[in-house]
Amino acid sequence: MKLGRPVFGALLWLPLAKALLHTVFAPGYGYYRDEFYYRACADHLAWGYVDHPPLSILLLWIVRLTLGDSLFAIRLLPAIVGALTVLLTGLIARELGGGRFAQTLAMLCTLIAPEYLAIDSVYSMNTVDLLVWTGSGYLLVRVLKEDRPGWWLALGVLLGLGLLNKISILWLGFGLGAGLLLSRRDVLRRSGPWMAASVAALLFLPHVLWQIRDGWPTLEFIRNATGVKMAAIGPMAFTVSQIQNQHPLTFPVWLAGLFFFLSTHAGRPFRPLGIIYLAVFLLLVVNQKSRTGYLAPAYSTLFAAGGVAIGRVIEERRWRVAPRAVLITLFIAGVVTAPLALPILPVESYIAYAQALGQKPSTEEKKEVGALPQFFADMQGWEEMVAVVARVYRSLSAEEQAKVGIFTSNYGEAGAIDLLGRPYGLPRAISGHNNYWLWGPRGFSGELMIMLTPSRTRLEERFESVEQAGTIECGHCMPYENHRPVFLCRRARVSLPELWPMLKHYD
Repeated sequence: MKLGRPVFGALLWLPLAKALLHTVFAPGYGYYRDEFYYRACADHLAWGYVDHPPLSILLLWIVRLTLGDSLFAIRLLPAIVGALTVLLTGLIARELGGGRFAQTLAMLCTLIAPEYLAIDSVYSMNTVDLLVWTGSGYLLVRVLKEDRPGWWLALGVLLGLGLLNKISILWLGFGLGAGLLLSRRDVLRRSGPWMAASVAALLFLPHVLWQIRDGWPTLEFIRNATGVKMAAIGPMAFTVSQIQNQHPLTFPVWLAGLFFFLSTHAGRPFRPLGIIYLAVFLLLVVNQKSRTGYLAPAYSTLFAAGGVAIGRVIEERRWRVAPRAVLITLFIAGVVTAPLALPILPVESYIAYAQALGQKPSTEEKKEVGALPQFFADMQGWEEMVAVVARVYRSLSAEEQAKVGIFTSNYGEAGAIDLLGRPYGLPRAISGHNNYWLWGPRGFSGELMIMLTPSRTRLEERFESVEQAGTIECGHCMPYENHRPVFLCRRARVSLPELWPMLKHYD
């Protein structure tokens, strides 16, 4: 296998394989909790939301407008975006001087990485985040090779859009600043970086103004999430999780990529890219309350550099069999681990398969898990939950149905009722969770409420009459959602609009 020239076939078939994989398994185990919430947000277009900026919501609004609400429709965009991430990884390897093997290896690592597979299997801002980081890596390689204003302008636009998608792009900006300051100060003496920063800030400004107008809700959300919701994770556990999340067999590749940027003559012009990774890694480790997946977007660029570094070693030593052996081994390993990240197997088969591979259910939040990891558990039981609520709703008279409200503990439950409750004629749900709190009580007085909350004692303090009208049994859902009572409450002691400020919880 020749290593010295670009391979346009791999640049096409690996991204296409990525898109096809996610398209075939798009239905999976059903809607994911956050997909219900994103859909609800898309019914309230704004310049910001409590827990994310507006870009991913605008994109979902466009998808729904053109393709509808089906699982296939809303998961088509993540499949396409994921394929573009794979493609850009190969292009980065090409720009770094990599040929056929380097490009293929880089894209294959991006394709099989379990965390990338999981992120691109559902609709969220995270799939766009992967693309923004990878696209920024490509543009950074170009501007570090040739200081052209056009490339800096493109980078500024991309970073600005990235900020409108996910605020954690600030970490990328922090890492880039550190990288340029420590290894390419000559670049800082030019106008390009400052132009890019200015363009990004200008694009991000409408969201900042929204934050100011609404009292900086995202800061409150971050404070509560890190202080109450997220479990602490130490440096060693965080590091091990990085290896597991990107697949243990890709570890030598991205480690070689980091070495390429930081310690080789060929990688010296691009050293800021290695420093970006280290700076963000240290930032997240010091925090100790960060999700391990927050670092995921940084790996595609390391895969690209690692492909180049390993390709050069193989070429120099003329290991003719090595390229095919490496690629075949990675492909097989990716096939073995794919069901752990994608909803490929039936649920019971997945549980048995995960146990056979020694994988235990996990969560990064302070919550109990059942037989499934939280990612898969959050796709379970929504239809069952909504059906129970619908039975309670239908037990009411027509007069009562016209005035009853449905209050839920979190945005997943509320979003599921908003979407899956339409065939039952259910009213839109209300909740104190994140942006649902900003949308208010929707005109309900509290005279008659269906309440999805585990605390009967608190309800009895707030309503004159509280009766359990149903029980939610949702199988392999998250345990805190299972065996949950559904209460029918009458005559609030304090009207719902008056009580509303006390119901807010941003986390």
